[in-house]
Amino acid sequence: MSDHVKIILGILIPFAGTALGAAAVYFVRGALNERVQKLLLGFASGVMVAASMFSLILPAIAMAEEQGVVKWVPALVGFLAGIGFLLLLDMLIPHLHLGADAPEGRPARISKSTMLLFAVTLHNIPEGMAVGVVFAGMLSGNAGITLASAFALSLGIALQNFPEGAIISLPLRANGLSRNRAFLYGALSGAVEPIGALATILLTRVMVPILPYLLCFAAGAMIYVVVEELIPEAQQGEHSNIGTIGTALGFALMMVLDIALG
Repeated sequence: MSDHVKIILGILIPFAGTALGAAAVYFVRGALNERVQKLLLGFASGVMVAASMFSLILPAIAMAEEQGVVKWVPALVGFLAGIGFLLLLDMLIPHLHLGADAPEGRPARISKSTMLLFAVTLHNIPEGMAVGVVFAGMLSGNAGITLASAFALSLGIALQNFPEGAIISLPLRANGLSRNRAFLYGALSGAVEPIGALATILLTRVMVPILPYLLCFAAGAMIYVVVEELIPEAQQGEHSNIGTIGTALGFALMMVLDIALG
């Protein structure tokens, strides 16, 4: 199997996770149980935090050292740039967080369902970038990233995308959308990931020196999503410890995947 085919498969795995989760509308009636939602949101948080550290920041530091750059500079600059980028998008794009009544971003006359879709799409952007930049690092051959570790990241993100697909599609179905439309909305929320991954790969292949910065940029963007959206939603109301347990499980699983396959 050629590298190009492997990369295409790798960047499609997270999208497949979202689509499979969105397909829950054909098997589950109503919205997910609140405790299950908290567990899954916490799980997604843990996966993204572990992926940011083990799949992105640590390889970026190692690569910067090989390039003769002060190794903490790309980590600091890239991380803060990723935070700033997602903060800017959060301020500009109209979206509605799960369980919230008031939308965020610039005012817009669009439906609640569309704004909920925008919210999920917004936090899928850094996940697509993360997958793309890791595969770009694997192609560069000097980032200490193996094909197995790149696929480990794709698989880890796909695992946390599965509940996200269900979390977006099931409430849409409960609010009156048809099963097909709810599935389509849920699946489309993950379509930005392979697009972002491919764009990142194309960018980094012609600009290898900035790869450490892009690795940390993706990490910062993912951490922003975790702190801004996933953890607050997992801790709302009662039974917040369930979200904490989910975070621990997600972190542990992603850590093991990355270390075992890296």
